[in-house]
This record gives sequence, structure tokens and C-alpha cells, in this order.
Amino acid sequence: MKITESINENSRDIDLKSTVEILKIINDEDKKVAFAVEKALPEIEKAVDMLVTIVKNNGRIFYIGAGTSGRLGIVDAAECPPTFGVSHKMFQGIIAGGRSSVFKAREFCEDKEQMGATDLARHSFNSKDALVGLSCSGSTPYVLGALKKAKSIGASSIVIMCNPEGTLSEYADVTIRVITGPEVLTGSTRMKAGTGEKMVLNMLSTATMIRTGRVSGNMMADMQISCKKLENRAVQMIVATTGVSPEKANELISKNNGNLRTAMEEAKCRN
Repeated sequence: MKITESINENSRDIDLKSTVEILKIINDEDKKVAFAVEKALPEIEKAVDMLVTIVKNNGRIFYIGAGTSGRLGIVDAAECPPTFGVSHKMFQGIIAGGRSSVFKAREFCEDKEQMGATDLARHSFNSKDALVGLSCSGSTPYVLGALKKAKSIGASSIVIMCNPEGTLSEYADVTIRVITGPEVLTGSTRMKAGTGEKMVLNMLSTATMIRTGRVSGNMMADMQISCKKLENRAVQMIVATTGVSPEKANELISKNNGNLRTAMEEAKCRN
């Protein structure tokens, strides 16, 4: 039996607990996730170095998964353009069952191995790109089909899984195993396993963007200023890094048509 499907002895009688006791059990289990990710850091490092090479060679990064795993990939991919100022084509998320599966669970779609390869082909996936397969079980047929397709054309591939063993690892260049253990609710991998996947995705995209020059210090220098909140954040960033007044920061942002990096560099020169 897979670890993610086994019974968690710490929550066996959770249905008899008070609200605060239930929350304490969930919280105690969630604390284990970061340590599980820490153990996988050597593999995560290999994956980041691979993705950095892909990006530097104008390749794209595709996340693919079913259910919660697929949704998490879409979330991370969607956040990269506004955060790092990259094209929406650089990071792309694919979920079994297509767009409607983002909003309504269609679990049966994960069993269609060939559809994984078909969906990847629809995005003109090629040998310059990289595939990141997401599967808590480590054996999702849909993801397996995509990985086989990537391997057949010589594309780089990574798997994030939450069990020690799984078929998917046989088709990946790098396997990231985040062993989060039995879930509070038996088999509900949207909980600890999903949290572990999200943490790894944060690392992969963020570290890749840092390594490819999309960050200045710890500031999102290429952030897209697309709303009032981000306008205020941009002003604060310029003020914090250069010491100019908020008024001057606003002026420089306007002068440079919202290009935060250029505005920051000009503020540094003037100061």
C-alpha cells in the first residue's frame, strides 16, 4: 500500500474530537511537510539547475497533473508572469480533463494515459522544453503518458511525488520525493501531499527566476504593475532600495511606463 493511502494513527478517532482538537491534529501533521521537503532538497537543486538551462535556451516549462496536483501546477504557472514579468508561455499548467477540471473535479480523467501525451502535443511541446509531472501517488496514468511523450522526444523531465516508489520515476530525469506520510483523512492527498507539492513548485519557479536574473536583491524587479496594490508595492520597493521619496518613486515609475527595474536603476543613479 502507498504511504499516502495508509491510515494515520494520529487521526484515527478524529471524528470524536472537538473543533480545537481537530485543528490541532491537522496543524501538527502539517508541521511535518516542511521537513519532508527539506529531505528532498538535493533533488530539488538538480531540478532547478535543469530548469535554469531550459529557460536560458528559450525553452518552456510545463506542469502537468490531475486533480489537486494539476490545479497546483496551474496556480504556480499563472503567478509567474505578474511576479517575474515573463511571458505567459514560459510556465504553463495542464490538467487532466481540461479547463473545466480546474473548477469541478473530474477524477476519472486521470486514468487516461494517452490523453496526457495528447494534451502535451496540443501545446507543441518539444525537445527544448521541460516537463514537470505532478502526482502524489507517483503512478497517475495521465501523467505517465505525458512523461513517456517527453522521453520519446528527448525533452527534460521532472517528477514530484509523495511516495517512495512509483512508475513515473522510471521516465523522469529527476524524481523529487516529498514523503509527507499518511493523511489526516485517509487518502486525501489535497492535504499534506498537496501542500508539499505546492512548496516544491514555489521553489522550482522562484529559484529558476532568481537564477535567470528576474530578481534584484530580494525584490521582484520585473513585477508587472497591473493594479493599485502593485503600484504601492513598487513605490515601496524603490523607496526601500534607493532612499528616494515616494513622490519621486511614483514619478520615475510613470516616466518609465511602469518598468519597475528601469525606475529602480534610475533612482539609484540619481541618489
